[in-house]
Amino acid sequence: MIELRSDTFTLPSSAMRDAIATASLGDDVYGEDPTVRALEERAAARLGKAAACLMPSGTMANLASVMAHCPRGSKLLVGDESDIFLYESNGAAICGGIVYEPIPTQADGRLLLSDLAAACSGDPADPAFARPALICLENTHNRSGGRVLPLDYLQQVALFAQARALPIHLDGARIFNAAIALDLSPAVIASYADSVQFCLSKGLAAPVGSIVAGTAAFIEKVRGVRKMLGGDMHQGGFVAAAGIVALDQMVDRLREDHANARRFAEGLAQLPAIQIDLDSVETNIVIFRVIDDRFTPQTFVAAARRCGLQVGEFGHGRIRAVTYFGITAQDVYAALALIENLMIQGPDA
Repeated sequence: MIELRSDTFTLPSSAMRDAIATASLGDDVYGEDPTVRALEERAAARLGKAAACLMPSGTMANLASVMAHCPRGSKLLVGDESDIFLYESNGAAICGGIVYEPIPTQADGRLLLSDLAAACSGDPADPAFARPALICLENTHNRSGGRVLPLDYLQQVALFAQARALPIHLDGARIFNAAIALDLSPAVIASYADSVQFCLSKGLAAPVGSIVAGTAAFIEKVRGVRKMLGGDMHQGGFVAAAGIVALDQMVDRLREDHANARRFAEGLAQLPAIQIDLDSVETNIVIFRVIDDRFTPQTFVAAARRCGLQVGEFGHGRIRAVTYFGITAQDVYAALALIENLMIQGPDA
């Protein structure tokens, strides 16, 4: 089976497994796990931030960040196609009493300044007014196909936010993919945000874990929220050891994932029954449509699975495929051959 549903299907490298087995351990709840501390220091330095905190998951990392930024009853400005809004179980509202203000998401993942400004309007004296407290951006943008937010756009949003005394949180689950695509340090991207979350467990191939980075004072707040949410890990060095390998060894190789995604996209573009925008394929995510009337997205996904290929239905009539560590160029060519054959045989293949 060729698995392309998500880069969360990465398996740890042999170096990660060795690091996990030999990790130096302590109790991180007491701040005494040396491997966790080493990872957090390394992650903060990579993002150009003062401090960082290891989290069990990206969902908890985003939630803890939002709750650390936002008072209860305040408003979170977030894209209507963002992972925070669509996939993270309304955690900010349920756990933090924070109001989601969904902002229309452009095809490339941007939130227009005019839409952000409209969401900030209102009379603070009105008892029904929810005061904006945070802007959330996503980079790369998952639902837009792994698109990278341009630096000039990030600068514009940063200036907009500064003028309104609003912090910015960046859901940078795949920020290292964005950095590779732009050929920049991730710290340059992170410099436009007050806090950043990134996943160790997607393209960086660690088995579990995410990082939140920001100021030292902010990270202390995040640690308090992590405790409340049940996210403290005692001997967290087992998790952190793989994260250190991820940062040291798995960043530059993301170029391979991007190259494989481009191979897959260009191969799909040669098939008459597939519709794809090649210009939108910037990192490791490929989104396409099947325009053969014999298929719906659901029947295509089911038929592909029967033929040995796992891809995901992605809303709005789209299909998503994601490349990652462990997926080779040969896998890509085999997946293309399976799809080409499926287009000949039809949904009952």
